[in-house]
Amino acid sequence: MTLAESSQDLTALKKLKRPFIVSQPTESMALTNNGELSVYFVGTGSAFAKNLHQNNLLVIKGADHILIDCGSKCSQTMHDRGFEISDIKNFVITHSHSDHIGGLEEVQLFGRYVSQVKPNMVINEQYQKILWEQSLRGGSEMSESTPLVFEDLWNPIRPTRVKDAPRETWQTDIGSINLKLPRTMHYPDSAPTWKESFWSVGVIIDDRILYTSDTRFDVDLLQSFDALYDFDVIFHDCQLFTGGVHASLNQLKTLPDHIKQRIVLMHYGDNWREFEQEALDSGFHSWAKQAHSYTLEDKACLNV
Repeated sequence: MTLAESSQDLTALKKLKRPFIVSQPTESMALTNNGELSVYFVGTGSAFAKNLHQNNLLVIKGADHILIDCGSKCSQTMHDRGFEISDIKNFVITHSHSDHIGGLEEVQLFGRYVSQVKPNMVINEQYQKILWEQSLRGGSEMSESTPLVFEDLWNPIRPTRVKDAPRETWQTDIGSINLKLPRTMHYPDSAPTWKESFWSVGVIIDDRILYTSDTRFDVDLLQSFDALYDFDVIFHDCQLFTGGVHASLNQLKTLPDHIKQRIVLMHYGDNWREFEQEALDSGFHSWAKQAHSYTLEDKACLNV
């Protein structure tokens, strides 16, 4: 991102009167800050992107951090940026596709046999069973004479069910960071609602950020939770063609302007530049940039 582009992003945000700034990160990424809520895009690419890294997100606030998803390329990407996957203490996983879980075997085995420190994972019992039995068990269970189980490799942090939420939603705190995990409508493409979909969640961070992770076009997800929290920013999955298990740019263009102007598009294909201006002309805030951080300031700063 050029200085001019950063200035344009900041100007657009000020017009929205939202406590939200964009900054270009330094060569190395610290896992602590002065207490502001900040998110850092390890990558912004779709599962099949080659020139973009995988859409995994690091959340930092004060002394607390959590990594949302850990794809097969996440560890190498982080290493190339000057910090290690082994430095991450807290994880939350939105669903079981490889660009979101492919790096977890490295994390769990490194913790077991090298650092000898179990990482934490926010996960309920239902998804733990799915994740372990269908994805993580095969490469780790028989590593010792006595078969290993999930709890040998991870410290599970159990979220609680949120009462009276618009849909099934789970909640927990990682230090000063509040996370809510609403169920989403990702796959299969034949599922009529989130209820019939395989396990997937978005992430609501401190009631200020909606991070959809991967999802099909789901107006109810956006409108029902925005009515509750009036999000400062929405990071939304954006496929560059219509069909399959991701919301498309053309579908997202039909959203109300007051929602579009807060949407930062992510999880897109390598050819996103072909659609860059079209999205901006349609009223979206911007495209997420990998290796960039997005920081929310206190609402009191808006009048400065």
